[in-house]
This record gives sequence, C-alpha cells and structure tokens, in this order.
Amino acid sequence: MFVARLDSRPESAPLARYLLRAYLSGLPSGERYCDTAELLLCELFANAVRHSDAPSDRYIEIRFALVDSRLRLEVHDAGSGRPSLRAAAPDDEHGRGLLLVNELAERWGCSPRPGGIGKYVWTLIAPVSVPVTA
Repeated sequence: MFVARLDSRPESAPLARYLLRAYLSGLPSGERYCDTAELLLCELFANAVRHSDAPSDRYIEIRFALVDSRLRLEVHDAGSGRPSLRAAAPDDEHGRGLLLVNELAERWGCSPRPGGIGKYVWTLIAPVSVPVTA
C-alpha cells in the first residue's frame, strides 16, 4: 500500500495525481486503472479540501493499493462530515463529484478513521478492458 500525507489545500491535488500515476506506472496493468483513478482521486481530494470542517493545518492522507485486481483509493481527512449523494440542478457549478464516483467506481463508501478522528472515503476501481489487436 502506498500512503502519503498532503497539505489540505487545492494546490496539493496535482501532487496527489502525480503520486497516483507513479504508483500505477509500477504495476504491470496500471494503465488499466489510470484515467478513472485520476478522476476519482481528484474528486475525493477536492471534497476533502472543500468540505472538511477540520482545522486547515491538518493533512489529507491518500492511500492506494491493488486488492484482488481492484484498485483501492482512500482519502482520509480529520473532518466530521460524511459525503452524501445529491442531485445538482442543471445550472449548479458544483455538486456532481460524488455522482461521478458513484457511476465510475465499482463500489465506494465512507468509514470512520481508526482512532476516532475524522473519516476516510474509499473507492474500488475495476480495470478497464484492453482492446485486443490482431
């Protein structure tokens, strides 16, 4: 499992994506997860930055692991709120991130962090099929 702690600010998102790409590049079939994983990591990381009620000096922890051919992503924060799906109005500029997670992930959920401070949102991503060339 890969683990990193990043500053809780929007400017940390590119580093989170970079770390995910580096992790996936070391896997024999990492390219089969890349596009979906990057999108979902960005959504979960942005939600942790934007919606957490934790003090701004707390870190966001990201974790990646390949488990039974599924990529597991976790985003930990010290906030008390829990994510929930909601319907966004057509003219809303925000509010569709969890809908993407719900549609693209095989499964996802939210659990309390060990130790009782905060939560983590996790997702399982199935590999995409690679076209067979003749």
